[in-house]
Amino acid sequence: MPRCDFCRKSIEPGTGKMLVRKDGKVFDFCSSKCEKNMLKLKRKPRTTRWTEEYAQVKKGLKK
Repeated sequence: MPRCDFCRKSIEPGTGKMLVRKDGKVFDFCSSKCEKNMLKLKRKPRTTRWTEEYAQVKKGLKK
């Protein structure tokens, strides 16, 4: 199963969105929320509170 490139959640078959850029790079998104945060708003997953990467970074800082 593919994982969302922004929030790192697994994507159910038949759902989500795939974006292919002109340079051939492929992005998989679980929702339009993730797509907008990454592409339109240019946010980083490590600074967005609801992503798994943010939780990993926070957990690493506390130890």
